[in-house]
Amino acid sequence: MVHSLVTGGAGFIGSHLVEALLARGQRVVVLDDLSTGSLANLERVQGNPRLRFVHDSITNESCLNELLDEADEVYHLAAVVGVRRVLTDPERTVATNVEPVEAILRRLSIRPKPLFLASTSEIYGKNPKSPLAEEDDFIFGPTTRSRWVYACSKAIDEYLALAQHRRDRLPVVIGRFFNVAGPRQVGNYGMVLPCFVDQALAGGPLLVHDDGRQVRCFAHVVDVVYAVVKLMACSAAYGQAFNLGSDTPVTIRELAETIVRLVNPSAAIEHVSYEQAFPPGFEDIRCRIPDLTRVRQTIDYRPRCSLEDIIRDVVAWKRREKRSELRS
Repeated sequence: MVHSLVTGGAGFIGSHLVEALLARGQRVVVLDDLSTGSLANLERVQGNPRLRFVHDSITNESCLNELLDEADEVYHLAAVVGVRRVLTDPERTVATNVEPVEAILRRLSIRPKPLFLASTSEIYGKNPKSPLAEEDDFIFGPTTRSRWVYACSKAIDEYLALAQHRRDRLPVVIGRFFNVAGPRQVGNYGMVLPCFVDQALAGGPLLVHDDGRQVRCFAHVVDVVYAVVKLMACSAAYGQAFNLGSDTPVTIRELAETIVRLVNPSAAIEHVSYEQAFPPGFEDIRCRIPDLTRVRQTIDYRPRCSLEDIIRDVVAWKRREKRSELRS
């Protein structure tokens, strides 16, 4: 029986990954400090005898090393979540995103095993190319714009992991997530789709930043988790980074309009400036579309869920959560 360690496994993506691994018959250990994750995210599997939850910080190296030694494979998803957190606490962003990766790689240099390293579309920075392929340049803004510290920290993680693959043949797979959405994602940290759904359910208005012409691609978490598991089982994926998401573009204004249509046709849409919405140091990206050629060629990845599927699943989950709160 495969023994998997999932850091950040009580988070949005992590909890869906945990469910997928358990469904495959694996043993799963979750390491999470619950700073942004929640045990409620694991409610569907909390009684599974093959699941163990460890409430501790990813920065506790002695605990981390013990769990790494026990595991057959590692999925490292723990990270700082949300633009607002990055802007207000850049030091914590670097410490949380870089130091644990260094610790994981140190341990795996002694006891190698497959590692999935969660990265981000933020890593491309301000590169205007569209769509963005894995070998395209990272273009960051100045250090006076703290927005870019998150992308820089994730770039360092990738450099370190790929260096160890080249030197020691560590079986590492890097996944760059592009706007993953779905049930259990909350809007507390600035994620736009659940924010809009919350606003629509509350009667509106939906608050669109700037002119709303920013372009994004939203992927269902179930589709992305499927790709993560498939990549880890594919030796041809080792030593490579992969864009993970959807390549169907939508403007943020169109996203808001779709949510209004599906959730609350009477809700208004209003525009707010970046200065009103974010702390100083924020800088937006006008267009971010992934080139999915590499992941399609490697595991024949094709997202099954549409944007409307994602919205409906998020709305259904939020309504269940509301009913649960009213009963308790």
